[in-house]
Amino acid sequence: MSEEKILIIAVKSPEQTDVRFQSSLEELVALSKTAGGTVNKVMTQNRSRIHPATYIGEGKIDEIKREIDEFDIDLVISNDELSSGQLRNLGNRFGTRLIDRSQLILDIFAQRAQTKEGKLQVELAQLEYLLPRLHGQGEAMSRLGAGIGTRGPGETKLETDQRHIRRKIYDVKRRLKLVIAQREQYRKRRKSNEVFQIAIVGYTNAGKSTLFNQLTNSNSLEENKLFATLDPLTREIQLPSGFHSLVTDTVGFLQDLPTSLIASFRSTLEEVTEADFILHVVDSSHPDQVQQQDIVMKQLEDLEAQHIPMLTIYNKKDLVMNDIIPVNHPYIFISAYERPDLQSVLEKIEAILKEQWDRYTIKLEPHEGRTLKRLEYETIVIDQYFDEETDQYITKGFMRKAHPFTGLLKE
Repeated sequence: MSEEKILIIAVKSPEQTDVRFQSSLEELVALSKTAGGTVNKVMTQNRSRIHPATYIGEGKIDEIKREIDEFDIDLVISNDELSSGQLRNLGNRFGTRLIDRSQLILDIFAQRAQTKEGKLQVELAQLEYLLPRLHGQGEAMSRLGAGIGTRGPGETKLETDQRHIRRKIYDVKRRLKLVIAQREQYRKRRKSNEVFQIAIVGYTNAGKSTLFNQLTNSNSLEENKLFATLDPLTREIQLPSGFHSLVTDTVGFLQDLPTSLIASFRSTLEEVTEADFILHVVDSSHPDQVQQQDIVMKQLEDLEAQHIPMLTIYNKKDLVMNDIIPVNHPYIFISAYERPDLQSVLEKIEAILKEQWDRYTIKLEPHEGRTLKRLEYETIVIDQYFDEETDQYITKGFMRKAHPFTGLLKE
C-alpha cells in the first residue's frame, strides 16, 4: 500500500516559544511517519488566538486548499485538537480527509497495541474522543479502516449514533475492569513474593526499549519510531552482587497527549507507581531534551510517583554534539548499545540502593542454606564467609527497610 501524502497545519500562539513550537511540529512529522504517511508540506500561521470556527484564518484556508490540490494531498493533520465544528468546516473547505494530532496518536496506538488490555484502552480512548465530535466527522468516521486516523482495534463500522457509542464505552469499560483486576492479581503476587521492581520510563523514542532489551537480552519492539512500546513488558535481571530484580519497559511519554489517552493509559502507567526504583531514560542528543525531561517529571508527579528513587540515564551519548548539563541527579551518561555502559548502569543502581538501604550482618547455621540463598538473591551481599570457630556462615550486605529478613539479626 502506498504511503498517504500528508499536509500539516499549525497555529503558533504568542505564548509558545519558537523552540517549543518547532519541536511540536517535528514531533508531529515523526508521528505521521510512524503512522505510515509522508509529510509533503507543513503550513503554519501566527495568530493571537485560534479561530473558533475554522482554527486558521480565511486567507490561509485558500492557500492550504491550493497546496492540497497541487500536491494531491490525501490527509491534512492539525497540530492542535479540533472541535467538531472546526473539523466539519475545514473538512468541507479542504475537500480531503482531516484529522488532528490526538486522532493521529490514537491511530498509532491502535496499530501498536498488542495485549487485550492495550487494545481495550485504545478502543475506549477512540470512542471517548469521538463522542463529542460525532457531527464533525461526517462520512470519514462512519467507516473505520480507510487509512491513518481511522484505524481502530474495535469494530470496522461505527454507527454515528451517540447512544450506540455510549453503550460501547460502557461495555469496553466493563471489559477493561476485568483485565485490570487480573493485572492487579499478578502485581499483588509479585509484591507478596517481595520481588524488587524497576520501571523504565522516559519520553517516547528516548531508547527505553533498547535499554530494556540490552539489560534483559529480550526482544521488546525496538524501533526508531514514536510509541514503539505500548504494552508493559516485565523481565528479570541480576545486578553485579547477585541481587535479582524485575524490570518493566513502559509506554513513552509525550507532550500534549490526548486527555482521553492519559485516562485510558493510566493503568498501563500505574505499573510505574508500583515500582521500587525508576530508570528515567533521556535522549541526550535531542535538542529539546530538557523540556522532554520536564514533561516526564510532571507526568510522574501526576501519577504520584515522584518520590520513588530514580536514576536518570542520559542515553545516546555517542550522538551528542555539545556538552550537556544534567538537570536530574543522580545520573549517568551511556550508549545503550555499549556493554561496559550497561554494566555501569547496573553498578550505579546498586550504589544508589546501598546508600538508601540498611546495612546488615547475619550469622546463619550450616543447615540454613535456603535463607543463605535468599539473602544472595534478595539483598545486596558485599561479603560472605564461613567462620570455623563458631561454625556459622557470616553474611554482610544491604537490604531494603521493609524486607522480611529485617527481623533477623541486623547491625
